[in-house]
Amino acid sequence: MKNEIKTYRRALTIAGSDPSGGAGLQADLKTFSALGCYGMSAVVAVVDENTVGVTGVHPVPVDFVRGQIVSCLDDIGADAIKIGMLHSSELIVAVRDTLARYDIKNIVLDPVMVATSGDPLLRSDAVVTLSDVLIPEVRVITPNIPEAEILIGDKITSQADLPDIAKTLSRDRKVSVLLKAGHLSDDELVDVFYNAETDEIVRLASKRVRTCNTHGTGCTLSSAMAAFLAKGYSLNDAARGAKDYISKAIESGACYKIGHGHGPVNHFFAFNDK
Repeated sequence: MKNEIKTYRRALTIAGSDPSGGAGLQADLKTFSALGCYGMSAVVAVVDENTVGVTGVHPVPVDFVRGQIVSCLDDIGADAIKIGMLHSSELIVAVRDTLARYDIKNIVLDPVMVATSGDPLLRSDAVVTLSDVLIPEVRVITPNIPEAEILIGDKITSQADLPDIAKTLSRDRKVSVLLKAGHLSDDELVDVFYNAETDEIVRLASKRVRTCNTHGTGCTLSSAMAAFLAKGYSLNDAARGAKDYISKAIESGACYKIGHGHGPVNHFFAFNDK
């Protein structure tokens, strides 16, 4: 009897590299692996950073980024794509145009603009391009509070306002929004997921873990969302699964001491905590 031929659930990250391993494409690949997906990566920039901060960003030429994406998708394909840091307008347009050649619905965009340390990661001229060119073409965006404030041009101070803000960010129900509440001060974290395809608000509650180990939380949440979509989950269930995964990764990671600044979450808590 012949062995059964199996197939992987495939996930591609288009993001910058974090040599310290807590954020960027390294966090994405760890998340994909932890959640049972075959991970691939297209490197858009080599970032000099660690748990303390970002020292420099060395962009990869746009044509070379395009080539990496094409090499992965022409050969292996993808069930979902996560997009992270895109530092320039030229790169944003190139990623949009390259992905338009492929019939891949599950595209999750983490609109990375500022690192956990507070260092800027997106040039100011590229913010408008990201908002107008790329966001309308993806299925889900996962902004945190500072990123949402930049996108809507206003301050966010109340948990109660998040559902309406998520709907505003959805561009008239074109894009689903997972709006993260971590930067607010409430003891209970209630992220809000607006499912633009069903016009539903899903509240995702968790207890706040008091820890400095939050490096790469945004990357991890968005790649978890992509991984669950790659595995065939509905939008609502993918959001719930991603929230559960990042909550457990933060809680487990709080027990560790690594680096001198914002340490990473524990991506492999399901294995390390046994």
